[in-house]
Amino acid sequence: MMALVEAARDYDIALVASDKPDAAGIAWARERGLATFTQSPKGIPKAEYEAAIHAALVEAGVEIIALAGYMRLLSEAFVARWAGRIINIHPSLLPKYKGLDTHARAIEAGDAVAGCSVHIVTEELDGGEVLGQAEVPIVPGDTPDSLAARVLEAEHRLYPHVLAEFVRR
Repeated sequence: MMALVEAARDYDIALVASDKPDAAGIAWARERGLATFTQSPKGIPKAEYEAAIHAALVEAGVEIIALAGYMRLLSEAFVARWAGRIINIHPSLLPKYKGLDTHARAIEAGDAVAGCSVHIVTEELDGGEVLGQAEVPIVPGDTPDSLAARVLEAEHRLYPHVLAEFVRR
């Protein structure tokens, strides 16, 4: 999220939202004068929780949602309401390694490269159209953590670039 905000040239950040009210990124965004929305999903039915998010996005004038570190599955109804206007970054070279533990899975498979993908969010987990990818070599002695650190650097370069292109189209 911070990389997206700092690189914003071709797009405006209308709202920074989180399901964790005490997230460091929310405090960071507020310090920069950005509009924020937080709502913990605990104890709230999913449809009600997503209705609150939807209302906040509409009120802020959001046109495109760029997920960054949002680790909750969105319902089919929410995705359908925002169809073609939600993008996400995923730490693998999709369609490989959808879901979790991507770095460990790439290392265990003996892959020479790993990386990240920016994709359109659909009802299928990590299944939407890939808009851009960046490869990161897997080096001898890599652990999931060391690989994750290098992939994160690639994510910070790739995502703002792809978001800017997506907004322009």
